Amino acid sequence: MAQQRQAVGVVGGVDTHRDTHTAAVLDAAGRQLGSAQFPATEAGYGQLLEWMRGLGTVVKVGVEGTGSYGANLTRHLSAAGVTVVEIDRPDRKTRRWQGKSDPVDADAAARAALAGRRTGTPKDRDGQVEALRALRVARRGAVSHRADVVKQMKALIVTAPESVRAELSTLTATRLIGACADIEVPDGQVGDPAVAVRLALRSLARRVQHLSGEITDLDKVISRLVTAIAPKLLAVNGVGADSAGQLLVTAGDNPDRLRSEAAFAMLCGVAPLPASSGRTHRYRLNRGGDRQANAALYRVVLCRLRWDPTTQAYAQRRTAEGKTKKEIIRCLKRYVAREIYTILTAPATPADFPAAA
Repeated sequence: MAQQRQAVGVVGGVDTHRDTHTAAVLDAAGRQLGSAQFPATEAGYGQLLEWMRGLGTVVKVGVEGTGSYGANLTRHLSAAGVTVVEIDRPDRKTRRWQGKSDPVDADAAARAALAGRRTGTPKDRDGQVEALRALRVARRGAVSHRADVVKQMKALIVTAPESVRAELSTLTATRLIGACADIEVPDGQVGDPAVAVRLALRSLARRVQHLSGEITDLDKVISRLVTAIAPKLLAVNGVGADSAGQLLVTAGDNPDRLRSEAAFAMLCGVAPLPASSGRTHRYRLNRGGDRQANAALYRVVLCRLRWDPTTQAYAQRRTAEGKTKKEIIRCLKRYVAREIYTILTAPATPADFPAAA
């Protein structure tokens, strides 16, 4: 009986959470063979895989959230030689019809994997691009926090006593931070609103300076890492270390998972979507995909529109045809995505890394 079970091909589905993972297994005909819950630990991953293999030969496993709660499970299954596919969460209509629970979601993930519906190859998370992603998370947080602190400083100045407001309100952001960081506050007078505001501004300004130094340090590390991963990407017109880093993170350590340059464009949200009806034939803006990658392509296009004669000539020609600036930028982002995809998926050669040679 055990040998017969081992000969049967089965497909698994996993609904992932922070502390537990719920798994379901289907046979080739779509009949559920069982469902169970396991702890989200290394031991739990082993128990989950052993339980699935006890029901048959595991053909593939659909995992929800391979980039978040299911990241370590995906690593474990891939290391064990199991094919893992990433599953989109069920749409709202499906959930309204069948309800929601962990076993239901695990069963839906298994059925999606079995049918090959709305599935994709998960990113590898054991290479240099994953290291780059972690560094970019820290940098993005520092940049966001620095902007918030500057806003706090300006808000404090608006409501500050006139003696403080008149002195600081006309300064630019850079000069304001420098001036506030050097403020001397007399001891024992923090009960005075003007003194308290100056003390608060000094604290915030020094925080901005610390964050700026942190961002500078991270930029140096990120630039070196991007150069080591994809030196050709930095040679593309308009692509800097920040934009290149984001595009690498979007593609992942295994860009071959992207089926075509059209798929990469859709992933970046720059593939126009048809919105035709009857005699009207048009395309609309794509608001899906990775918005950070979309923003990176936007920055590349803006840079080319300002400095690249070929891009400027293209913009002039399309303007003469009646296109708006927004429409021209959308077209250019699509072209840049095609160029970037070619570089990301090209096989690396020793000539690409002259420094290493």
